[in-house]
Amino acid sequence: MNHIVSERIRQTPPSFIRGILKVAESEDVISFAGGLPNPISFPQEALKKSMNRIITEYGSRVFQYASTAGLLSLREYIAEKYRGQYNLDVCAEDIIITTGSQQALDLIGKVLIDKGDSVLLEEPGYLGAIQAFSQYQPNFCGVALQEDGPDIAQFEEILQNRKVKFAYVVPNFQNPTGITYSEEKRKAVLALVRKYHCILVEDDPYGELSFDGKVRGYISKGELNESILLGSFSKIVTPGMRLGFMIIKNERLRKYINTAKEAADLHSNIFAQYCLYDYVLHNNLQEHIQNIRYLYKEQCESMIKAMEMYFPKNITFTRPQGGMFIWAILPEGQSAKALFEQAILKKVAFVPGDPFYTDGRVANTMRLNYTNASKEIMVEGIRRIGELCK
Repeated sequence: MNHIVSERIRQTPPSFIRGILKVAESEDVISFAGGLPNPISFPQEALKKSMNRIITEYGSRVFQYASTAGLLSLREYIAEKYRGQYNLDVCAEDIIITTGSQQALDLIGKVLIDKGDSVLLEEPGYLGAIQAFSQYQPNFCGVALQEDGPDIAQFEEILQNRKVKFAYVVPNFQNPTGITYSEEKRKAVLALVRKYHCILVEDDPYGELSFDGKVRGYISKGELNESILLGSFSKIVTPGMRLGFMIIKNERLRKYINTAKEAADLHSNIFAQYCLYDYVLHNNLQEHIQNIRYLYKEQCESMIKAMEMYFPKNITFTRPQGGMFIWAILPEGQSAKALFEQAILKKVAFVPGDPFYTDGRVANTMRLNYTNASKEIMVEGIRRIGELCK
């Protein structure tokens, strides 16, 4: 088969997490492995009303082909939101609706990466980005994450010594670590990408899930001509609609991205776009998001309390202020993957840190998702992992 399939796909690793989720599908397995929003946060009744309403109001338009960039009214809504909430100079023409943020990552790789190009990533980094970019065979340059963001000296060293095509960062409640960049680190990253004329890809799927409700500004501030800002409705409405978006001020870059999307799928699900626009038009989205924040804050605190109670003291972990994940660090020399293999026998699952690095290391780290389990189940799962660690 190797002589038939492309070198690109042979070099692209399958999703490690998808493999784990298959193992964890059994109802008797407590899973902290997925990045799943809590189903009780889905506004099902309101969306049902929106679906009925758009068929009545728009008729065949919701079932027809549409423009590649996406529904204009939805793009105008996003632009207005970013102008008001984040003080960014954004208009509807700057926005392309994508089939989730994952398609946006694939389009970025397709448009920007030639084989052998250098791409800067956080280390550990978002697995979905690693997988999407890997198809295009770049050289990954990992910059270590500290408690308040990337190692700035290492960030500059990479930009100085490597011809980096773009830097990909997740500044708010990062996946997998849950850390958030400090204001000082944001300013430093902005200064560096300006100094070395590097494209900044700023991914923000979790920014609105801050426990304190604080609006954290964007590194690019909407001022960088060669920057891409990614957003998503998956974590604040529903992931099943697969609706994300890209904000691209650079007209030429936006044109190339649009052409790549046109070749990939013509346009994202237009029925879902009409439905989502109707939902935000007739419901208080900010009130809905606040309810999710309360829910996830409580779940995060429950997991941290359980980890403090049941984990050995030589295991450290992040204490996120939002998002969906906690990152735990085992003592040096221990393998989280080996721990996972023992844990799954005890009917509990998490994601070992190995796939979040691009250098093939045996990691002593693991990612725990706290958004998709009840308090009682969460405490029991953490207790089982803690017993294995001891």
